[in-house]
Amino acid sequence: MRGIPLNLWNYVRGRGEFLAFLTYQHASLAFQTVLVGTVVAVLIAVAVYRLPLVAALSLTSSRVALTIPSLALLALLLVPFGLGVTPSFLMLAFFAALPVIGNAIVGLRSVPASVVESARGIGFSRWRILLTVELPIAWPVILTGIRVSTQMIVGVAAIVAYVLGPGLGSLIFNGLSRLGGANALEMALTGTILIVLIALVFDALLVLLGRLTIAKGLSS
Repeated sequence: MRGIPLNLWNYVRGRGEFLAFLTYQHASLAFQTVLVGTVVAVLIAVAVYRLPLVAALSLTSSRVALTIPSLALLALLLVPFGLGVTPSFLMLAFFAALPVIGNAIVGLRSVPASVVESARGIGFSRWRILLTVELPIAWPVILTGIRVSTQMIVGVAAIVAYVLGPGLGSLIFNGLSRLGGANALEMALTGTILIVLIALVFDALLVLLGRLTIAKGLSS
């Protein structure tokens, strides 16, 4: 056990460029899928939050959809899209949207009616109210959903190695499949540690984003 840190350091030291490339792939895939998922989720929330029944159904559906096994969805996407980036991206973007949908709907519906009425009373259009009043007030709740989504996706993104997707998952699964062989444990540990580091960096950046974009008195 005492030799594991030294062996891990020796493994990393000899493969810095390769590990940096896999880390970039993983972080890029997570960032892009969370971005796309967030945009789609907010658009859905904007479309339904004023309709109580549809909003409730959307909330329930997004929560139920989170129980879908990611590997099962990935396997289904293999049929029309084959191996590689496309099924990986679609699966991750789908899961990335789910936490944000719920938070966006809750955030928009929690905007005080008196604030909306005041904005309407001074002549704001519906879209101006949405963009300058409702979304800014709902933003702390939406950002919380984005943080949850990001942490989830950074971890789930390792699974796409099963369909030859990019990222650090290949390192983890190659190591696990070769346990007992040379550098097998080091491969799996390195991939896991780098994924945790990516998650921590992304979360720190989102916390910073919140501090820069959330008005005082609105932070949750």
